[in-house]
Amino acid sequence: MNGIASSQTITATAILLLVYAGLTLFFVVRGARRTGSMADYAVGSVNFSPVAVGLSLAASMTSAATFIINPGFVALYGLSGVLSFGIVMPLAAFVSLIVLTKGFRKHGQTVKALTMAQWMGSRYQSPFLTRYFAVLSLLLITFIVLICVGITRVLSQALDVQPVYVLVGLVVFVFGYMMFGGANSMVYTNTLQVGLKLVVAFVLLGSGYRHFSEGVHGFLAKLSAIDPALVHSVNPQSYFFRDYFEIIFCQIIVGIAIVCQPHTITKSLLLKSDKDVNRYLLTAVVVLTLFFMVVFTGLYARLAFPNLMVNGQALKMDAIIPAYVLSEFPVYLTLLVVLGLAASGISTLEGLIQSLSTTITADLIRPAVGEKFFSSQAGHRREIIINRSVIVLLAVVSILLSYNQITHPNLSVAVFAQNGVYAYFAAAFIPVFFGILFKDAPRMAVVAASIVAIGVHFTVYYAELTPYMHAPVKNPGVPAALAILSSALVGSVLFIILRRNKQNEPVYSGRSPSAMHALADDRLS
Repeated sequence: MNGIASSQTITATAILLLVYAGLTLFFVVRGARRTGSMADYAVGSVNFSPVAVGLSLAASMTSAATFIINPGFVALYGLSGVLSFGIVMPLAAFVSLIVLTKGFRKHGQTVKALTMAQWMGSRYQSPFLTRYFAVLSLLLITFIVLICVGITRVLSQALDVQPVYVLVGLVVFVFGYMMFGGANSMVYTNTLQVGLKLVVAFVLLGSGYRHFSEGVHGFLAKLSAIDPALVHSVNPQSYFFRDYFEIIFCQIIVGIAIVCQPHTITKSLLLKSDKDVNRYLLTAVVVLTLFFMVVFTGLYARLAFPNLMVNGQALKMDAIIPAYVLSEFPVYLTLLVVLGLAASGISTLEGLIQSLSTTITADLIRPAVGEKFFSSQAGHRREIIINRSVIVLLAVVSILLSYNQITHPNLSVAVFAQNGVYAYFAAAFIPVFFGILFKDAPRMAVVAASIVAIGVHFTVYYAELTPYMHAPVKNPGVPAALAILSSALVGSVLFIILRRNKQNEPVYSGRSPSAMHALADDRLS
């Protein structure tokens, strides 16, 4: 280990983590008492206030990537990273969140959808879409890996312990308690976590105040002295911020589509009334704005480590912020920030475990086994047991993939995670968008659009079809943006053609044009 943490910090961190674990288990037990079925596990059985659910959304939308990984990009590449991750992408995500939430909630409540895959299947009356998106949701394991790696980096340095031991302990603890609480406990634990994250965000953003003693120009001059590229809005030396196409165009498209993740868009289903939606969104957007600005801390870290070295060792990108925290703050603040950084990842990790395990259980295993197996009260208990077994399997896979990313990262675990997550929401965006905005969107159009998105994303990435892919580290945002645009084009063209054909169809054998169109679409179900 790098020996940054003092013995006092190590002992105090261990004690604080035990206290945090105790509080978390208290809330889990409280929530688990009200979890009697998969429906309770997936969307909850407790009436929460819109503010609490909004805080829960803010907690789950901002993870270890927001507080640990993305500031590392900024430390390496400067203001171009702040523009991309701190301004452009969040603004696009806020607009998308506001537009999509109300429509998704309305349909989700009507059909009692527990997962994104179920929402797709019920919206388009297609069991195929349910199974298809349930399989695609496995790509979200890459996001779980990112969070596990980010938290492990922080805690292993704070405890001065080998990462593999921290990784195993983290996964066993979080996946273990998520086997029981589900949505009911998540809103409690997310509220605790978002409180910690708010404090940590203010501490991190204020930690570099001394660098502004000579004003903004003085601050920029210090960065420029290290590397002039750090103060420019583009950084040709980077792999992610080489021009405005990557920084603005791709991030707008990615930001709009990023809301189409199960642990994000399904959060609105926890609201018990439509009148709560506006307060829920306002709470989430205000808190998220602060959280997304934490990437600015990366600039402070670069000033603290101009050569990206500590104790004679080169810092890996994912370890820059943990090293900054341990070297910058006194013990009491270090403890608070370490706990907050861990909470920043755990909050999203809980949402991913809950949504992914529910999808696998309800949308893949349940149809394969048959409804009769789950129809009785004993069947409900069997389904919960199966869901817990799925969580155990996810835990094992997460440990194996996370350890590989800790020992052999390709610049950062973010590259691995973005490739999987971006592919998922690229495939989901047009089906969700059309399903919310159009009453009778043709099933064939959204299926084709989704398949095109997956094909384009992975083809561009692995076949290196654009100049942006001809680099040692590939930016997954580029193939994702191209995939979403291709998906939108194919979906829109088919939407127009199929709608026009539907309107021109004559009535045969007493069947209306819509009925005939439904029969044609049934081939895709």
